[in-house]
Amino acid sequence: MLFSYASCIHLEFPALATRVLRLEALTPIASHAGSVAHFLAHAKQRIALTTESDLPEIRAWRRAFSKMGLKPTQYRCAAEALLRRLRKEGDLPSVHPLVDLCNAASAAYAIPIAAIDLNRISGKLHVRPAVGNEAYETFSGDIERPDAGEIIFADDSNRVHARRWANRQSGYSAVKDQTTDALIVIEAMHETAEADVTQLSTTLRTTISELWPSVSITDLPAR
Repeated sequence: MLFSYASCIHLEFPALATRVLRLEALTPIASHAGSVAHFLAHAKQRIALTTESDLPEIRAWRRAFSKMGLKPTQYRCAAEALLRRLRKEGDLPSVHPLVDLCNAASAAYAIPIAAIDLNRISGKLHVRPAVGNEAYETFSGDIERPDAGEIIFADDSNRVHARRWANRQSGYSAVKDQTTDALIVIEAMHETAEADVTQLSTTLRTTISELWPSVSITDLPAR
């Protein structure tokens, strides 16, 4: 299994719903502006009516972060961070067509989406509590050591690809122009999480197929 959870994760967070997609033959070229604009327009409609912290999807992640011993106003899930930036700046920065698409969809659904370069993963990716000796590379190239017990995405070489669960990905495995094999991880914990991650996964799959007709998309199990 390419992506899995430690047994304690589902025990502590039974409402967790996950969908995982693997993309093969990805290229850095796609006419994605229209799809991104569509998702961002929906996100703006939602935060025009309420603050991002009041959305049920974000409230669920805030409760999870509190349960992990993190201050929800100091460490936010990626979806909340994107919505805050969208509300303040009116747009999101362009990074890579796939990243832009995932960020916009994440904002629209208020659900964290991780896009990871699979060629930078050693073996399998496991969501688990950190031991404390793992290595995490920031986007600036600095190396950090996650605290023992912190929930991380780690591969078989003990390299960390996300800290504080859905808070921050690693620069080491970020999707870049040279990425050809990518993993998309969608996670939610709110009341309708199962239905919403299914809908989001289906929408992303359809959109990616339209933007990258040559890309192979596979649904992967996440247990």
